[in-house]
Amino acid sequence: MSDPDRLILVLRYADVGIVTYGSLRIVGQPSRTVNWVVEDPVLLAALQELTDALPEPHGSESRRDAIERALSRGPFATPDTELTAAYILGVLLIGTPGWQLLTECMASPRAVLFVSPSARLARVPWGLLAVPKSGPSKEELVRARQDAITRSGRVAAQIPWQLDDISARTDGHRLMELVDVLIAVPPNIVHSPRAPAGWDARRDGPPVLVLDPRVPGQRPDSALGSVLGRPSPQTQLAQHFGELTRRRPVLPDVGDAVELFRRQDADRTWLAKLLAQAPSRLMYVGHASSGRGDPHGADQADRAALHLACAAGIPGDADTIGDHRPLTASDLMSLQLPMPPRVALLACGSGGDYQFDEATGLVAAMILGGAQLVTATLWSLPTTAAYRQFAAAAVPGAGEPADPMAEVVIAVDRAHEAADAGCAVNQWQRVQMRRWRDGDVTANPLYWGALVTFAVDGAR
Repeated sequence: MSDPDRLILVLRYADVGIVTYGSLRIVGQPSRTVNWVVEDPVLLAALQELTDALPEPHGSESRRDAIERALSRGPFATPDTELTAAYILGVLLIGTPGWQLLTECMASPRAVLFVSPSARLARVPWGLLAVPKSGPSKEELVRARQDAITRSGRVAAQIPWQLDDISARTDGHRLMELVDVLIAVPPNIVHSPRAPAGWDARRDGPPVLVLDPRVPGQRPDSALGSVLGRPSPQTQLAQHFGELTRRRPVLPDVGDAVELFRRQDADRTWLAKLLAQAPSRLMYVGHASSGRGDPHGADQADRAALHLACAAGIPGDADTIGDHRPLTASDLMSLQLPMPPRVALLACGSGGDYQFDEATGLVAAMILGGAQLVTATLWSLPTTAAYRQFAAAAVPGAGEPADPMAEVVIAVDRAHEAADAGCAVNQWQRVQMRRWRDGDVTANPLYWGALVTFAVDGAR
């Protein structure tokens, strides 16, 4: 399945005290390993750039305010501002020796880079990082770091960027154009007892499709309401999954593709019965919540949860939300649900395992259940309705309105049937990035840039 001649690189970060160490190595060539240090004020500057870009509330923002900012005026709202942010992240997070080694590894077939981020860098969209041609001088960076060390602690460095002509600083090429970017599964999960399900043995099995399940007690326009909008045979998604159901069996078995959406019976018992039928893969599109801000105390990765159609009366680790009990990562691990070799979790920040000291979140639960490859998201994807309300590109132009949420779902669904699913996701992201770079503002990176794929056991 995977080409044995492809180079494999590992990019690893570790937060140690007031610095973060970065290293890049080629598997099998230890003499070419390079290292660098990202000091705290510099890392804080990078995180501030990301915070300003993502559709996640910060400060006094509401959820709606955050989505409007990200889509209409944040760094990822236009190609020029996004390239500027990608350049800044590229300069601050990957040292010059790292970029040099990555450039040296450009080859055909494309090398594969596994990223193992530190907790503070867990939401960086690594593939977007722009390759810098030049940056601030060492002296400028030293002064910026020194000025960021105050009596009350360290703050984000105020770096004197020269950004009037961004084309003089970067030619716009991205890390994803040098290599295929995957996320390394945390070692504690890799080395735990697992019974992985192989793709070659399962590929002809039916996929399990859990599409926007109806959360009990939640109105369609509420916080846990519809992600994909009102089901209709005319939607892009219904047509895609309709073609899939005509081509091969799927689970659940339905007479019409519209019946796959907004199901009221899609709870954990229903899911367990489908997973027991040895499916090829699992596609979940819906809501998820992180383990942050847990009411019981410290942030906990295993409190991350999927929001299925589970009623409050179903036993589980999560506190109820009205008539609903979320399905936590700890629930998934306790139930020992058998996962197929490939899983897609297109839900709010479902790929956030690395944010925690113990990376036992939703991705870990899938891999411990037998998955070898999991595509998830680093942040919340704005719904189709939000995109059409706030994105500058949503109003002008004739024809059918853009639906980047639907494009993400269809792209991942197709990629997960390819020989190397994670690399197929990368390939689609490169196509979207080039559309965006060429001026197609409907190819918004808040959607395709959020995707990351965790791979283990030789999966690509």
